[in-house]
Amino acid sequence: MSPLARSLHRPIAAFALAWAGLCGANPAIEPLPVEEIAPGVHVHTGHQAPWPGARGDEVEGDIAGLGFVVGTRCVAVIDTGGSPALGERLLAAVRRATPQPVCYVINTHVHPDHTLGNAAFAALEPRPRFVGHARLKASLAARAPFYREALARDLGIATAEGDIVYPDLEVEGSTELDLGDRRLLLQAWPTAHTDNDLSVLDHPSATLFAGDLLFIGHLPVIDGRLLGWLAVMDRLALVEATRVVPGHGAPTADWPGALAAQRRYLEAVRDGIRAALADKRSIADAVESLAHTGIDGWLLTADFHRRNLTAAYAELEWED
Repeated sequence: MSPLARSLHRPIAAFALAWAGLCGANPAIEPLPVEEIAPGVHVHTGHQAPWPGARGDEVEGDIAGLGFVVGTRCVAVIDTGGSPALGERLLAAVRRATPQPVCYVINTHVHPDHTLGNAAFAALEPRPRFVGHARLKASLAARAPFYREALARDLGIATAEGDIVYPDLEVEGSTELDLGDRRLLLQAWPTAHTDNDLSVLDHPSATLFAGDLLFIGHLPVIDGRLLGWLAVMDRLALVEATRVVPGHGAPTADWPGALAAQRRYLEAVRDGIRAALADKRSIADAVESLAHTGIDGWLLTADFHRRNLTAAYAELEWED
């Protein structure tokens, strides 16, 4: 490099570092890889693995679909990852894509792989609004001690109570957020995958962020109500979208066809448990007899299928 080039390079590099600091991104942090699936819509697809992963494992909480949408005024981040470090990497990806400030951080539901990166964004100035379902705060407060314990035990990550960031903008029914020439429709759903599921529809691109109301590849996980989830899927399928970002798995333009495999699995769990209850089988017998049914083509069945059967039995034994 010539002396003139070096003299020009130094102030440019210094400006770049200063700008990164002003934007809240640490230039030493490697940005998460993201794909721009539509103009201004950026998505990171996590690994297909259980949370939180193992210490030293490349996964380390990186198992969920995350994203951000860029407007002319500001950015909305949709889910933040399964550890504070993942949140930092997502923030670095935002800063690499745009200088616009982050004005909203939206959590699609309570699970740690979608919420534990929030702390990276809570440290920004000005602080963005944190958005969630009206029932998210209570659910997150109840589970936060377990989440922090799991991070410490499995990943060696010590967190403080303040690292759990709660929503300050709660959604009941639906609401719209304006990013500047870009509006997002947020819909709070009845109990389905959890009791606090929230979807996000980007109007300009017709991109639906479904959160864990949709699993692709990763076996669906029941943490709310099986029958409620099936009913919500009927309504979700009516959303006019050209592509969908699942909570787990790759984005797809096959909408609402992407719901079909999940529906078959959940219906198989429902029908199998109903038959077991009609035969007056115990929960242990029912789970064992159905342990290998309906799971073809799904990942992580050993981690979640028996759990789903147990949850379905507890729900459906009180069915009218």
